[in-house]
Amino acid sequence: MSLGYFSYPLPANEPLLSYAAGSAEKIILKKTLAELKKETADIPMYIGSKEVRTGKKVAIRPPHEISHVLGYFYEGNEKHVQQAIDAALAAKAAWAGMSWENRANIFLKAADLMATKYRSSMNGTTMLGQSKNAYQAEIDSACELIDFLRFNVHYLSEIYKQQPVSSAGVHNRMEWRSLEGFVLAVTPFNFTAIGGNLPTSAAMCGNVVVWKPANAQVFSAQLFMRILKEAGLPDGVINLIYVDGPVLGKICFSHRDFAGVHFTGSTAVFNTIWKTIGENIASYKSYPRIVGETGGKDFVIVHKSADADIVATALLRGAFEYQGQKCSAASRAYIPDNIAADVKKKLVAGIKSFKMGTVEDFSNFINAVIDEKAFDKIKAYIDNAKKDKKAEILAGGKCDKSKGYFIQPTIIEAKEPKYVTMCEEIFGPVLTIYIYHAGKFEDALQLVDETSSYGLTGSVIARDRAAVALATDKLRHAAGNFYINDKPTGAVVGQQPFGGARASGTNDKAGSMLNLYRWLSARTIKETFNPPADYAYPFLGEK
Repeated sequence: MSLGYFSYPLPANEPLLSYAAGSAEKIILKKTLAELKKETADIPMYIGSKEVRTGKKVAIRPPHEISHVLGYFYEGNEKHVQQAIDAALAAKAAWAGMSWENRANIFLKAADLMATKYRSSMNGTTMLGQSKNAYQAEIDSACELIDFLRFNVHYLSEIYKQQPVSSAGVHNRMEWRSLEGFVLAVTPFNFTAIGGNLPTSAAMCGNVVVWKPANAQVFSAQLFMRILKEAGLPDGVINLIYVDGPVLGKICFSHRDFAGVHFTGSTAVFNTIWKTIGENIASYKSYPRIVGETGGKDFVIVHKSADADIVATALLRGAFEYQGQKCSAASRAYIPDNIAADVKKKLVAGIKSFKMGTVEDFSNFINAVIDEKAFDKIKAYIDNAKKDKKAEILAGGKCDKSKGYFIQPTIIEAKEPKYVTMCEEIFGPVLTIYIYHAGKFEDALQLVDETSSYGLTGSVIARDRAAVALATDKLRHAAGNFYINDKPTGAVVGQQPFGGARASGTNDKAGSMLNLYRWLSARTIKETFNPPADYAYPFLGEK
């Protein structure tokens, strides 16, 4: 029973801590990192009220220090997927029936716990498990995830207020129901915030969830799950399991009560998911919601009026923060020949100034890529470019996996505009640049638009306003998040709702109302106060 209309005003974004030398937050975080490394974490799956352990333990190792074991998680199988679905469906009625203020306050409490008691632990598990430096972890596992929870509560409260008009003698109302069945959340390694947002945005709407994180993100995912439980999330509402993708898909996508999937990952996997759902469509109780954010081949298009320092800074940050392992990372840049020499000089100097190493040394700007598979893939692109006459390595290119998966930030100059590294997603610290004739800006815009199948993020850098306007128009469908005179990364919840189209996903904009609508099913109710007692209308009378 709801006894009032409760207010959830638009929140402010969580303040970003600086971790400056001697700061209290830096001292606390360093202590937390040391404590996490001293422990050996034992990480179960969370299914209903149970902590589930199996006979298959998988070691978690920091990508930058592969000799160290942070702990172990327990890998599940088909049986555990089914158990998670059963637990979710068992929790469904009570969760969907809980009043909105009680649901909302669970997530608001979780946000406060992360902002205070667990801030250093969330950052620490992300830094060690995913090899993020302190600043990148603070942006992600603290501020962005806190913002997702608080802003989504506000947005959902605004959706619930949206009601139809009523005519005389009638009252119309709209119910915003949860979906019928369970939602599957499949989350990636690169952002702890995505790992937290995908299951909670659906759960907030009254849905129950089966959550499968990437193995490389389990260390931070399990901590967030424990925080949700501490905040009062009922058993079974979100069930955290660690299983192989094909095992997960086999059970979930054939289940009659499958209601939707919230996905972030590769385009190839998302295509397979979509195809499988289509093949099974006749077996479902309802048409499932399919929401996905996939890959990107994100661009920076530079105009001849641009400032070389601004260009170099946008590229060094946009391409190499978190080792380029962002769906939004700058991966290809088009630079006019009038400033190309100056930009290249500054890029090379920037690469040489980067320090690379472990996350515990806060002076390291660059850490390791996520695992050996990623290392080998990225290294292959670099090795091929070294041998190819169509490309030149301007800076970086060194790769070493003896102690951790370290790849030096690399800049490739492509001699032709559709060289392979200008077209294919690499997902690592590799930026490819192409030099174009300064007088052919519009031709360069055409190249940007047609070179990649993706459409996630991109930016234009120019002082000439006409050039900015032209690029904004011509690249309308090339990026779902478009930046002017900035790097193409760093979307902030509540400020730049995130998502792209084309091969980059369904563009359902995480961190906005648009995303939440996908996890709701509206029901219109019309109530007539004085219903008619005779079928005849006045027009039937002739006299």
